[in-house]
Amino acid sequence: MPMASLAFIVIFSMASSAIAQTVAPPDTVPASRAESAQQPPQSASDASAPTLGSLFTDFGHDLKRLPSTPNAITLAIGGALALAVHPGDHALTARVITSDGLEDTFEAGAAGGSGWVQAGGALGTYVLGRAFGSPRLATTGASLVQAQMLNGLLTQGIKVAVHRTRPDQGNYSFPSGHASSSFATATVLQREFGWKFGLPAYAAASYVAGSRVQGNRHYASDVIFGAAVGIVAGRTVTVGHGSARFGVAPMAVPRGAGIAFTHVP
Repeated sequence: MPMASLAFIVIFSMASSAIAQTVAPPDTVPASRAESAQQPPQSASDASAPTLGSLFTDFGHDLKRLPSTPNAITLAIGGALALAVHPGDHALTARVITSDGLEDTFEAGAAGGSGWVQAGGALGTYVLGRAFGSPRLATTGASLVQAQMLNGLLTQGIKVAVHRTRPDQGNYSFPSGHASSSFATATVLQREFGWKFGLPAYAAASYVAGSRVQGNRHYASDVIFGAAVGIVAGRTVTVGHGSARFGVAPMAVPRGAGIAFTHVP
């Protein structure tokens, strides 16, 4: 896809000279997750892993942490970028859906970003963590499950409120659920494990987002704001734990938009 035609470009900036983000002090993390995250996975017992019930009881704490300055900034930037590319939505979509090469390239994106795939993978991670007695894996799975729950609540609520028609004349186009769920997963993995997992996860999320535009299911502004929603969901459920040292937020670039990754000392 030509650079000039991109309305959604993902930029990975990992240089140590990047401007550090100002982040709010970590909020209180539910004990069921915070304690298990601190346990070494090899020696901790299965009893220290999050319980199935905690996936739902801790969700209330996630909702309380949702209103925060970093989240508000992320959504504001994502909204501004979506609004900026909105005038070119139809022209960009018309251009990319006619490319046979792009159709073949992005063919798998629709399946990978499906809510069933994302939620199923999150729950599967949690179940495997419990089955193999790995609190670290179970804790990550719990965060992934809760990120999908929070993301689904935010995404569906906005869809109903905005009620935008899709490029193919379907309903509820804004924001893209495939993009938001994929970026929620990527954000959890990046914050839990750093860039070893975060980099390919964000690349996969970007691939999913691009596939929704090429597949004539969403406009570029849909996937841009969907990415912002997913980042907010993933960040909210991992505040106060994890090994991340980078912040993530939408950003503007020449003739497009992207995701900025900045080092937080």
